[in-house]
Amino acid sequence: MSDVRDQLRAEAAVLDGKDELAAKRKEFVLDETVYLDGNSLGALPANVPGRLAEVMTHEWGRLRIRSWDESGWWTAPERIGDRIAPLVGAAPGQIVVGDSTSVNVFKALVAAVRIARDPDSSSPVSGGRDEIVVDATTFPTDGYIAESAARLTGCRLIPVVPADVPGVLGDRTAAVLLNHADYRTGRLHDLPGLTAAVHAAGALVVWDLCHTAGALPVGLDEHGVDLAVGCTYKYLNGGPGSPAYLYVREALQPRFDSPLPGWNSHAEPFGMRPGFEPADGALRGRVGTPDILSMLALEASLAAWDGVSIDAVRAKSLALTDFFLRCVGAYVPTGRVESLTPAAHAERGSQVALRCEGAGDVMKRLVEQGVVGDFRAPDVLRFGFTPLYVSFADAERAAHVLARTLA
Repeated sequence: MSDVRDQLRAEAAVLDGKDELAAKRKEFVLDETVYLDGNSLGALPANVPGRLAEVMTHEWGRLRIRSWDESGWWTAPERIGDRIAPLVGAAPGQIVVGDSTSVNVFKALVAAVRIARDPDSSSPVSGGRDEIVVDATTFPTDGYIAESAARLTGCRLIPVVPADVPGVLGDRTAAVLLNHADYRTGRLHDLPGLTAAVHAAGALVVWDLCHTAGALPVGLDEHGVDLAVGCTYKYLNGGPGSPAYLYVREALQPRFDSPLPGWNSHAEPFGMRPGFEPADGALRGRVGTPDILSMLALEASLAAWDGVSIDAVRAKSLALTDFFLRCVGAYVPTGRVESLTPAAHAERGSQVALRCEGAGDVMKRLVEQGVVGDFRAPDVLRFGFTPLYVSFADAERAAHVLARTLA
């Protein structure tokens, strides 16, 4: 065992020495803990506390209400949206930041049904579309929202696993809600292929990018995605509860009919008119007053992406997860864990999920030993690999501590 570990530790050192993203690690507040829970909450970027202090003491403390104009508070949702856009493969002007992922899923899904039923649609049966297809393995909130959206729009909800989606599509399909990656297993779903299948049926697709944005290329524009949502506190490191975002493809923006029109999505927000007139473009996705403190913390955190290629992030993500799985295979006693994460790179996100008896207790003991992942009932250990700050030495140490804990 000691010889094997010496060899893997030496290999980790070589890989870290060649890592083109290694310098990014110093831009985060880290300690000796191996932090593999960035798929739940990203680490704190080191520049954020200073930026928030400036916002509170100068912009809020001195300029006060003038900061809506003078400090750019009012335009933050679309400005930060444009900052996120290249990380998910979108051109400017298609992403607006604000609200939670759940709220944005609701906006996107109801709007997708309304667009699909639009009599101006090219589909000859657009008005009769009364089915919403949802990922049966989705994060629970997405399922709850889809059920509510179906009731609101008079649709029948059809839950199926993503691989089976093409088989249930038809003339009655209005919209499909899918996760880019399975939050339990890290399985990456076929965004290009499933998007094409939905479009071939004349329906619209909404993608949840919470577990992929900032970890791998998404290609929203390239693959013709209609609408997408995502959180910013995982791989984008925006902070606990940082605002989510909504993507509306440019060609659909004139037909985007939000079920939550608010004064911030009005064409003239300060006109205070009784009748609603939607703003142009992605601004239709805004609702109420932006949550400025968390939004500007997010904007500061995105500076960590300066000079970073998302392709380089993906390459390191795959290398990290490959290396971790190899270390687990070398260290952990046979039969104690089972990987739920696909071996094929095309089907893998940026986390490793291991099925393990007594997983809840095991994760508690790992945390006590300085390796932080998380537990999903009933028996899954999840380890998220954030390429901007996780090293190969971290991956090796985590596998070794896991083996020691299970031995």
